[in-house]
Amino acid sequence: MPNPLTPQVLADPIASTRALVDIESVSGNEKEIADAVQQALEGCAHLRVERLGNNVIARTELGRDQRVVLAGHLDTVPLADNFPSTVDDKIMWGCGTSDMKSGTAIALHLAATCPAPRYDVTYFFYECEEIEAARNGLKIIGDQRPELLEADFAVLLEPTYGIVEAGCQGTMRARIRTSGVRAHAARSWLGDNAIHKAGEVLRRLSDYRAREVEIDGCRYREGLNAVAVHGGVAGNVIPDACEVEVNFRFAPDRSVEQAAAHLREVFGGYEIEITDAAPGALPGLSAPPAAEFLALTGATPAAKLGWTDVARFAELGIPALNFGPGDPNLAHKRDEHVELDKIEAGADLLRRWLA
Repeated sequence: MPNPLTPQVLADPIASTRALVDIESVSGNEKEIADAVQQALEGCAHLRVERLGNNVIARTELGRDQRVVLAGHLDTVPLADNFPSTVDDKIMWGCGTSDMKSGTAIALHLAATCPAPRYDVTYFFYECEEIEAARNGLKIIGDQRPELLEADFAVLLEPTYGIVEAGCQGTMRARIRTSGVRAHAARSWLGDNAIHKAGEVLRRLSDYRAREVEIDGCRYREGLNAVAVHGGVAGNVIPDACEVEVNFRFAPDRSVEQAAAHLREVFGGYEIEITDAAPGALPGLSAPPAAEFLALTGATPAAKLGWTDVARFAELGIPALNFGPGDPNLAHKRDEHVELDKIEAGADLLRRWLA
């Protein structure tokens, strides 16, 4: 099958977006799209291209004083009757159009068409961002080739609707357990219903007031919510165990340890198991490339309400921000779409910054 990412397609960020969207790449199935990206970029004499798994890394090596990163993931959530793409004169619909193949396409377009940027650039096109952290392509690169992540500044082309979203929230999942005594439902007084005991856990969640904090002019709003309840044995049994699964989105001024301590305070008296956690990222807007990028946008950055891979760079001491054409409110939706003029404007701004 011929590669849809021809030089003519790569010259146009909108055409590049559609070509990527029309390669199915649900998390774990990125080989075809990674093959296409690798083949396309290996035809660019100004790039050094490497492949780790289904992660493609392309680098300029021009001897510039500073190196920046442009990164986009190749995977999408499962399809929802929204594949392949459709397009009119203003909008492109399809799985991944917003999150984040339009942003990834901009990086691909610039990698192919900007041979002499004023910074050296590392472009990452990576797998498995939408699923468990252990399979994330940037984590794999960091584990196997950490030197490839070294940079002075990074831009993740996650959907931000064309504004700069700085830093990101941390995220934590936990199970809050209640216990009781199992009994026959006809003689319930002989038991102790663990599901009923979960009512107090839910009350604490409904009464919880989220903290808001401003960092470098960006306002982060925390959130603590139940996302699942597990319990029950059978229709005639008083249950002796119940779990409430919660998700805590915390501002980047808290560490993972501080976030865990806060959950133990909120749910004092209950058994708590932290099942997953990832730190947030502070805005990091003072780095010279970041300041130059912000000056070019002419807009005030907003806080990123969500977790993105900027946190991986922040852990390495590399300032990073989010900027992409997609609307984050459309991510993962059945009617996911992206506005064509947002793709063009994002590509133009990043090209002016690099060139």
